[in-house]
Amino acid sequence: MTSELINRVRRFAETELLSKENWFDSRPETPVPASSTLHAAGLANWWLPAEYGTAGASLTESVDVVSALSYADAGFAFSSFLSVLGTTMLRLFAEPVLATEHLSRMARGGGFCGILASEEEAGSELGRITTSYATVGGDLVLNGDKYFSTNTDAADFLLVLARSAEDESNFGMVLLPRDTPGIEIAKRWDMIGMRGSATYQVRLTDCTVPAANLLRGNGLRNLEAGLNASRILIASTAIGIARRVRDISMEYAAGKQVKGAALSSNAVFAGKLGQIEMHIDVMRNQCRSAAAEFDAVMASNDPAGTFYRTGTIRSALAAKMFCGQAGWAVATTGSEMFGGLGYTHDHLIGKLVRDLRYVGLVEGGDDVIRDLLYTRYVIPMARRL
Repeated sequence: MTSELINRVRRFAETELLSKENWFDSRPETPVPASSTLHAAGLANWWLPAEYGTAGASLTESVDVVSALSYADAGFAFSSFLSVLGTTMLRLFAEPVLATEHLSRMARGGGFCGILASEEEAGSELGRITTSYATVGGDLVLNGDKYFSTNTDAADFLLVLARSAEDESNFGMVLLPRDTPGIEIAKRWDMIGMRGSATYQVRLTDCTVPAANLLRGNGLRNLEAGLNASRILIASTAIGIARRVRDISMEYAAGKQVKGAALSSNAVFAGKLGQIEMHIDVMRNQCRSAAAEFDAVMASNDPAGTFYRTGTIRSALAAKMFCGQAGWAVATTGSEMFGGLGYTHDHLIGKLVRDLRYVGLVEGGDDVIRDLLYTRYVIPMARRL
C-alpha cells in the first residue's frame, strides 16, 4: 500500500465520514453525497486497473483502504467496494468490448454495479434459483425475483444470475443496464446494521438485452470467482471496525474510574485490549495473505481459466469466516466494557456491534463457509462430487 493512497483515504474518511457517523446510521438515501466526494478525490472504484483512470490499487492494498473507510463507517465502505464482485466477473468472463464499455463508464462516473443472485426460496442454495433467461432471436429475456442486492437502485448496471429457460441445468450471468425496462425495486430492506448502504428486493419482468450480454461460462462458477474478491474485502471491514472499538474503549477507559483508578490502568482491561489487538493483527495478516493470492492469480497468464477451475480460494474463505468470528468476539468484548451503555443506541459502540455482525452473515454465513471448506478442501479429491 502506498503511503500516499492510504493517507488520502484516511483524510477522506476523517473529513467526510467520521464527522457524520450519526447520519450514516440513520438509513440515508443513497448514493450518499460522500460517494460523489470519493469520486471527486480520485478514490472511487480504486481497485479497477489504472488504465480506467482510477487509483489502480491491488486487492492487497485494498485491504487497508477498506479498513480505513470502515473505521469511519462500515456501511459506506461496503457500498463503496462491493462492486468489486461484479467488476471482477466482467474482467474475467465478459467479452472485452462489453467489459471495457461498462467498466470505463463506471470509472468515469464513480458509479456502482449491483449483483442479483440470491432469492427468497433458494437462500444460499443458488442452484435452486428460478430466475430465468430465454433466448428470443438475438436477445435474452429475463424474468424473476431477487431477494438481497446492494447498490441496485444507484447502479450503472446489474449482473443477474439466472438459469436457461431452454436448459434448466445451465446457469448464466447476464449484464443488465440499470435503465433496462422491466427492472422494479420491490423494497429497500431496513437493515439492523450497515445502514449507510442500501440493499433491495428486485423484480425482473421481461427485461431484454442482447445475447452478447451473457458472460462466458457457467454463471455459478463466474459468481464463485468474483466472490473471492468481495469476501476478502468484507472480511477487511472487520479490521477497521475492530480498530475503532479498540480506540473508543481506550478513550472511555481514560476517564472511567474503577476502584479509585482509571480503567486504563486495570489489569483486566489491559488483557482485554491486548486480546483485541491480537485479533486485529491476525485479521489483517489473513486478509492481506488471501488478497495477495488473489492478486497473483489476476496477474497470471490465464486468470479466468485459473479461477474457473479453482472456484473459491481457501484463503478467502478462511479470511471471511475468521474475521467474522474474531470481529464478533471484539464486538462482544467492546460492548461489555461500556456496561449498560454497550446495549444502547446512545453510544457509538452499539452501532459498531451491529455493523460487525454482518461480516459473519453476508455472502455466506459461517455454516455455508464451513461447508465450502469441507467439500472443497477437506474431502479427498477422489471423493469430491
